[in-house]
Amino acid sequence: MSGRQAATALLGLGLFLLAPALDAQTPTVGSKNFTESVILGEIAQGLARQAGVEVSHRRQLGGTRILWRALLDGEIDVYPEYSGTLLQELLQIPDADEDAVRKALAMRGLRMTASLGFNDTYAIGMREEKASTLGIRTIGDLRNHPRLRLGLSNEFMQRADGWPGLRQAYALPQTANGLDHDLAYRGLASDALDATDLYSTDAEIPYYGLRVLVDDRRYFPVYEAIYLYRDDLVRRAPTWVAALEGMAGRLDAATMQALNGRVKIDKEQEADVAASWIGIAAEHSPDRWQRIAQRTREHLALVVVSLGLALLVALPLGILAARRPRLGQVVLAVAGLLQTLPSLAVFVFMIPLLGIGARPAIAALFLYSLLPIVRNTHAGILGIPAELRETAAAIGLPHSTRLWRIELPLASRSILAGIKTAAVINVGTATLGALIGAGGYGQPILAGIRLDDLALILEGAVPAALLALVVQGLFEGLERILMPRGLRLRARE
Repeated sequence: MSGRQAATALLGLGLFLLAPALDAQTPTVGSKNFTESVILGEIAQGLARQAGVEVSHRRQLGGTRILWRALLDGEIDVYPEYSGTLLQELLQIPDADEDAVRKALAMRGLRMTASLGFNDTYAIGMREEKASTLGIRTIGDLRNHPRLRLGLSNEFMQRADGWPGLRQAYALPQTANGLDHDLAYRGLASDALDATDLYSTDAEIPYYGLRVLVDDRRYFPVYEAIYLYRDDLVRRAPTWVAALEGMAGRLDAATMQALNGRVKIDKEQEADVAASWIGIAAEHSPDRWQRIAQRTREHLALVVVSLGLALLVALPLGILAARRPRLGQVVLAVAGLLQTLPSLAVFVFMIPLLGIGARPAIAALFLYSLLPIVRNTHAGILGIPAELRETAAAIGLPHSTRLWRIELPLASRSILAGIKTAAVINVGTATLGALIGAGGYGQPILAGIRLDDLALILEGAVPAALLALVVQGLFEGLERILMPRGLRLRARE
């Protein structure tokens, strides 16, 4: 099989694997990457089921901006949000009344429900024992203890209503490090941190015995829980919209904290907790092996399609770089620059262009696949002895014949090594695709980190490691099959 045929076959297989993921005609609810948002997303899905509407749920899609962009672009139809975030961070009209907010949403083709009944405001918390020892009761008291170690959630570190504004409002002298919200609680419990940001309905507050510091300057706005949804959903699923609007005032803070506790502390499934609160039967959840099979299919789709596309682009670029040295330096420099970009940033950067889901993940993985293939194709062709290339030219072989019959076969060992490197890198990097709704092995890893569940983390990490080993072994086998017999004999000497 030629390199061109192999790339086409890989691409065709990937598109077959990806086909179910590309079919997203049903209304979709999204949720952020923290437990309360996932529970509220499950409640929205359960209400749809109760109303006879088929709805999918794209869980833990990262932060606020990802969900907001997905809603505006029609990638999702509903997601749970908070009034303070909507006014301060998204619409940037902090003092607007409800009519002005609804009008601003309508201009974007969106609507919102009334408050679900609870205010999940931001807060700053410390271990009770530590706060008592230091005499810290309010956020303002933190000014007297500049050496305190603050670990704040990554989103809070960047938000307009988060750390930058809080630090300025209270003239706090501390510096803060960003980390995952759920990991911060474990940092407090292990005394690796002294203070972190909280959501006031977090189940961990009573579980870890934390003191919620008084916001004595009333910096944090009200964060009433709401659902944001697309205006056209009223026409497409009116019974579901009516059910969402009917959620107004039904959830108080104590109830929401208890639901969070059932998931975070008691280790119940979010879907089961939501179904029991609504009063409907929980849907059958797939067992572990079914979940692994589904995630394997999703992960393979990401890797196969991105690698197939990279082969179609990188092989010609590598050949061009070898034949045109000056242009080749530019090609290699650009491919090297792409490789240095932070992977998560590239994934998120693709969202405005391609939406959420598999497409932006494939685009990001495609970019990361280019350098190993381009570089090894370039090196492999340049490594062919000059006398062989000169002999082929002297006997009058056309350029295409020289390429397919001489240069590519002789460079095949180097080229396959580059493809193998790209494939193994993609297997690992594809786990980040779960943050933008691409699925794969990253989904259980993210859920396991969020729920402090080692078994869930291993459910994604172990298959990902095994897949990387399988891919490496597959390409080593291909190398033995495709490499010319003379080169195999030379390699054994």
